Amino acid sequence: MLIAVIAACEIGFWVLLAGGLVTRYLLRRPKAGLVLLAGVPLVDVVMLVASVLDIHRGAEPAFKHSLAAIFIGVSVGFGHQTLKWADQWAAHFLGGAPRPVKPPKKGPERARRERAGWFRHLLAYVVGVGIMIGLGLLSGRGYDAVLAAAGTWTLVLAIDAVVSFSYSFDGASREKQSA
Repeated sequence: MLIAVIAACEIGFWVLLAGGLVTRYLLRRPKAGLVLLAGVPLVDVVMLVASVLDIHRGAEPAFKHSLAAIFIGVSVGFGHQTLKWADQWAAHFLGGAPRPVKPPKKGPERARRERAGWFRHLLAYVVGVGIMIGLGLLSGRGYDAVLAAAGTWTLVLAIDAVVSFSYSFDGASREKQSA
């Protein structure tokens, strides 16, 4: 049942996002569009409540609970940025606004942007793993099964750190070479 709720929440996320943007720009109803967009974070609340209820009703902590925690963490860490990005492109394609500025491909601004992305990833990780631990504690059976996915996520976070921060060192080394 929880997997169905997770799937419905993910579909709901995209339906609310697309519906909000279409309503805002294509139908020219910005307030109604904003109401739909405001519903996007509520999808995560539904997913969290469903996970807590599943555990509270006696479900064994499992990957499905980890998956819900990961989705919620990613939504907290990247949700605002995703909404902003989608809004800019919808304003361009549906509302006639200028094309969004492309992010820089190199230089200090690219390095800053990559670091900021990694810190958003770190926030997602902390929230997601925190929820995993909370669900494990709530179950009374431990959190080994719920935290199994955290090992892979930790590796992904470490690789992301190396890649993201490499842009900072790349720019510094180029500046030294040109001096």
